[in-house]
Amino acid sequence: MSIHIEQISKRFGQFQALNQINLQLNTGELTALLGPSGSGKTTLLRIIAGLEQADSGLIRFNQQDISQQHVSERGVGFVFQHYALFKHMTVFENVAYGLTVKPKKLRPSKADIAKKVHNLLELVQLGWTADRYPAQLSGGQRQRIALARALAVEPKMLLLDEPFGALDAKVRAELRRWLRRLHDEIHVTSVFVTHDQEEALEVADRIVVMNQGQIEQHGTPEQVYDHPANPFVYEFLGNVNLFHARVNQGQTHIGKAAMPAPEHSSAAEQAGLAYVRPHEIDVFNQPQTDAIPVTIDLITVVGPTVRLEVQATELAQLVHIELPKAQFNTLNLVTGAPAWIRPRYSKVFLGEGI
Repeated sequence: MSIHIEQISKRFGQFQALNQINLQLNTGELTALLGPSGSGKTTLLRIIAGLEQADSGLIRFNQQDISQQHVSERGVGFVFQHYALFKHMTVFENVAYGLTVKPKKLRPSKADIAKKVHNLLELVQLGWTADRYPAQLSGGQRQRIALARALAVEPKMLLLDEPFGALDAKVRAELRRWLRRLHDEIHVTSVFVTHDQEEALEVADRIVVMNQGQIEQHGTPEQVYDHPANPFVYEFLGNVNLFHARVNQGQTHIGKAAMPAPEHSSAAEQAGLAYVRPHEIDVFNQPQTDAIPVTIDLITVVGPTVRLEVQATELAQLVHIELPKAQFNTLNLVTGAPAWIRPRYSKVFLGEGI
């Protein structure tokens, strides 16, 4: 099912939660609504579900206007951050609940319900939990049961509001990989809300970056990470160094370092702000004529990656760098020693980023 969002706006008192949102979500895709707290992502999800009413605009499912439809008529499955499982019911009863409360003429037989519930529990790899209660399960297991319950009613789309937000980092990482595999099996149009950039980049087919009730950029994970539309997206998606730079006819100059800036090939000399990811910086242990001299302040080894904090005195700033451990080992760098750095790539925003 495709979702078309047209000119959706929503206010809560004086707070503009959403401001004329336009967006198309494609059939079968897993879309992440990504942004900081207060950006409007959960409000938009709830309006799609029918749990909130927009002040203006339309929501279309497969081109049909459903803006005035009740949540029960929209055919959505909703998964909340805190599971919302019934504590007094077994896992089986929780998953079956949406089927057992259907009108009698639409309700499957008890045998069909039992078969469906057991199939769903196997799908989420928790078939052995049917007779247990939610309190007897871990947080990750409870979230998978909540997802099975949402799928039991065969929703036209699946909506998830920060589904892994209440879990610890290791369980979050395991569950998001599991969700990606599950989605590849069921292919139901899905939208999930998150403020975790890594989660969105790893799981989603498409990312919608939101800020202050508006969409800053949307596209594939590669598009929004590699080609951010503006400074907000660049800073929000991963770590980044900011350098004051000068651009002149397709060249960016940061201190002594120069690199191509094809997006500004016709620009006359002017100031800008250069954005450089920590892994896009080369490090040398010998002087280079076109490199920036620095002093090593801090070395942190994180598994196969080494993170450096270096002081660039000429630029009067601290620079963050990430290197593969094997490369770091060949450089023989130590804290307090001199080094030289050169960005391989930068994205420069003129005027607006300063």
